[in-house]
Amino acid sequence: MTIYLMRHGETDWNRIGRLQGQSDIPLNEFGIELAEKTAEGLKDVRFDAAFSSPLQRAMVTARIVIGERDVAVETDDRLKEIHFGAYEGKSFGAGQPDGEHPLARPESYIPAGGGESIREAKARAKAFLEDRLLPMEGKADRVLIVAHGAINRCILNTISGIPDRDFWKISLPNCAVSVLSLEGGQFRVLEESKVYYDSNI
Repeated sequence: MTIYLMRHGETDWNRIGRLQGQSDIPLNEFGIELAEKTAEGLKDVRFDAAFSSPLQRAMVTARIVIGERDVAVETDDRLKEIHFGAYEGKSFGAGQPDGEHPLARPESYIPAGGGESIREAKARAKAFLEDRLLPMEGKADRVLIVAHGAINRCILNTISGIPDRDFWKISLPNCAVSVLSLEGGQFRVLEESKVYYDSNI
């Protein structure tokens, strides 16, 4: 089974560098354009199933990519972005009082104000893989998943064995697509972070 793990298109908060987390921010016009260009790049892929985070920036991206295919986009709460709690809406550079920040020291990040730890997010991402994808092996050939920057890294890092100190190591621009395989109950990363648009725009 081949899995296309995609990040959503751009939002206004992406553009100005704010932590979104589970805040339900819509795609902006450029984000829709990136999703459409990615859809064009994937037009020949015959998806058998599609999953998305229920947050609208992911759902709209998934629907654009699926297009006219007779495939329903199924949502799963476990694909939501990491919840940054009190830090949602703040700029990437706004650190915690002790200098900690999820983007600076992920291995020692302590969530604030009802937020979620990286360990917790990785656990629910792993549960999604085990509960939803493993049973599909042998029943589906190609699956689309559209989610978010951090939760996609939870999946990629877990499969590749990347430690939390390097959590943000993999670059995942908006609409980046990573290709995974599932064979014999084992996931493998085949390709990281491919974009189907001019990355200089």
